[in-house]
Amino acid sequence: MEKTVIIGSVPKPAKYSSEAAFRLDAKGYDFVPLGIQEGEVSGRKILNIYDFPEIEEVDTITLYINSKRQKPFYDYMLNLKPRRIIFNPGTENQEFRKMVEERNIEAVEGCTLVMLSIGIY
Repeated sequence: MEKTVIIGSVPKPAKYSSEAAFRLDAKGYDFVPLGIQEGEVSGRKILNIYDFPEIEEVDTITLYINSKRQKPFYDYMLNLKPRRIIFNPGTENQEFRKMVEERNIEAVEGCTLVMLSIGIY
């Protein structure tokens, strides 16, 4: 199954990034939560994004951090070589989107939760 990296993961069940993790898990998708807060989400340890962990075979990156917080991680995200990056509401970023598209990575402005719920993930 395809692997999704969730950037902006937090150990708080009420957050959208956590809901995305729960739904991905329920549908059988592999996922890796990345963030700056320690803890777990849907039974998986949140990896510290500042450690720039190596992650193999990334299909999708779904963003839950605003455009200003994305900047230090541009190269890291691009080097994960995802097939697509989902810019969830509030994470839209034209500067990064242009970089993504120049690398022939699909840039999607959409909502991971909606995509999962209507079967177009």
